[in-house]
Amino acid sequence: MLPTAAHRLTLRALADTFIPGFEGKADHADFWRRRGSEGVDVELVFEAIAEQPQGAQQEFWKLLGLLDSPMLGLTWLGPLKPFHRLSGEQRQQLLRSWAQSNLPQLRKGFGALRKLLLFLYYGSSSATVPNGAWAAMGYAGPLPDDVVDSPRPIQTLQPIADVTYDCDVLVIGSGAGGGVVAGELAAAGQNVLMLEKGPYCHGCDFTQREVDMLGRLYDAKGTLSTQDGGVGLLAGSCLGGGTTVNWAGSFRTPDYVLEEWAREHQVPHFTSQEFKRSLDAVSRALSVNTDYTRHNGQNQALWDGSTKLGQEVKLIPRNEKGLTDADLHFQGLGYSTLGDRYGIKQGTLNTYLLRAFEHGARILADTRVERVTIEAGYATGAEAVHTTADGRPVRVTVRARRVVVAGGAIQSPALLLRSGLRHPHLGQHLHLHPTVVVSALYPHRMDPWHGPSMSVVNDSFTKLNGTNFGAKIETPPAHTGLMAMVLPWLNGEQHKQMMLDAARLGSFIVLTRDRDGGRVRIDKHGAPLIDYALSDFDRASMLQGVRAAAEIHAAAGATTVYLPHGTLPTLHAQDGRIQNPEVLDRLPHLSWKANQFGLYSAHQMSTCRMGGGAATHPVGPNGETYEVKNLFVADASAFPACSGVNPMLTIMALAHYTAQQLKASSPATRPAVRAAQLT
Repeated sequence: MLPTAAHRLTLRALADTFIPGFEGKADHADFWRRRGSEGVDVELVFEAIAEQPQGAQQEFWKLLGLLDSPMLGLTWLGPLKPFHRLSGEQRQQLLRSWAQSNLPQLRKGFGALRKLLLFLYYGSSSATVPNGAWAAMGYAGPLPDDVVDSPRPIQTLQPIADVTYDCDVLVIGSGAGGGVVAGELAAAGQNVLMLEKGPYCHGCDFTQREVDMLGRLYDAKGTLSTQDGGVGLLAGSCLGGGTTVNWAGSFRTPDYVLEEWAREHQVPHFTSQEFKRSLDAVSRALSVNTDYTRHNGQNQALWDGSTKLGQEVKLIPRNEKGLTDADLHFQGLGYSTLGDRYGIKQGTLNTYLLRAFEHGARILADTRVERVTIEAGYATGAEAVHTTADGRPVRVTVRARRVVVAGGAIQSPALLLRSGLRHPHLGQHLHLHPTVVVSALYPHRMDPWHGPSMSVVNDSFTKLNGTNFGAKIETPPAHTGLMAMVLPWLNGEQHKQMMLDAARLGSFIVLTRDRDGGRVRIDKHGAPLIDYALSDFDRASMLQGVRAAAEIHAAAGATTVYLPHGTLPTLHAQDGRIQNPEVLDRLPHLSWKANQFGLYSAHQMSTCRMGGGAATHPVGPNGETYEVKNLFVADASAFPACSGVNPMLTIMALAHYTAQQLKASSPATRPAVRAAQLT
């Protein structure tokens, strides 16, 4: 469906309601006067919607149709007028009623519009014109452009007509899993071809502009979510995958998790010396270290508050090298979730993919794999579509002796399902590390957008109530667009005031190791559909983490703590103590339905889980699928269960281990008649 003038009018009216203009404010008058429609390009809304599955697109057009209809009044018992004809106060009343409605469709509509319009307003800028709200907020935006743009070290394939490739190993996906497999196998002399859905960006391609980079580097332009809209998902979709855009935390898998996987899923190699050697190998390749100890404001607050409460706090190992004490390096680290223009972060882009290319691997970016080709139960290659630089589709056919799928825990099961695999557990057991943000106002500047996004972790709450489940307390990247999207919205004035205080806000995240999972399936077009609901058990773990995070903020000197619920429960603190703890006590008794609070995930896992039992695990201990020979999975989807830590290093170690199995074995032999047809 094509957008109409009525659609644009409605979206501009919505932007002006979420971000209204106010006259008569003496301080920062321009900030208060500026309206949402002055900073939101509604065409970007339509681009984001075009990235959604067909069903979600149809829902969005119906939502805009409802907002443009007099029947809108029936949803909140208001005047029978379309949205743009309501008064400003009536519009805000309508949005507040939707936010806490008993109808999940209205809560979903409110949540989607709120997140998208606030993100675009506070996160948008161009190469020459900064965002009009930033100056008052104390946010400078992208750093001065003093980086020399070096040639791209990797030369990718650039087909301009339909093409067929032959290879020993086809690797689908270039992140923590696919990048390692490609680097290891190419260095061992195998003929490797890699296909990556996203673009290849390098150096100055990473503009540090939020809307620009989320649109280029993340799946669904950064708008990936569960079907009910209750969980926003961030997943890298570019050369290097998640390792290009993650927060550089390089955690080793906890021993108790590895022991649980080995015992409960019959995969003993997770506690073997071989797997430890794989962890060591990838740590060396990524230059993992704790040498850089300069923290930004919110990491320092996590350290100070935790130690004052007598809780253990640790430095996070990070995969960076070449750092100095220069302010440019310190500030630049804060932008690495938008791509690292300085080459400091050692993701697969700078390590394993470069090794693969130097050993002859061919790499094809901007290429969506439609299906893995299978004959007589054996993987034989893939069919894909490459998008050229001028936007033309080119069909790509690959003939391969082995296929390694490493597209991530959302796209990998979707690809296998599109390819005809039907294991009953394929796509099941989705774990997300469901995450909420606890923000606080400090009496001094925090500048949370500069410095390492995460350099400190509190692990005191990771094993709650005698279980292996609980929550880690860390810190998130905090640029203005994501910050605006995460902070609860009660009304335009409240939210604008919080954004005006952005430089003094510090945020912690409560990252929950979820016991209970969701699932990924596909629609009739083959697009992934994601279902996930936070269970009572996992919500209890999350809320214990929220309480802990609030107490740490108070101990660190925060004066006001904002709790992660749409009703914005607020704590007041003085001299390191919370003055109204009864607000914390009431948290478990609030309604925690989808879209009544902000829930996010940057880690997706376990949808093609590995295990020794073929009936309950789609993938065997060596990484090969039980259904199809010569078809392997090497990413977080193969985790037997939730990792409990930021998963990059675990993914890479698993991929490294799987690569060693591939080196040591030969492809399974197809029946002679089939093999002859491929030669």
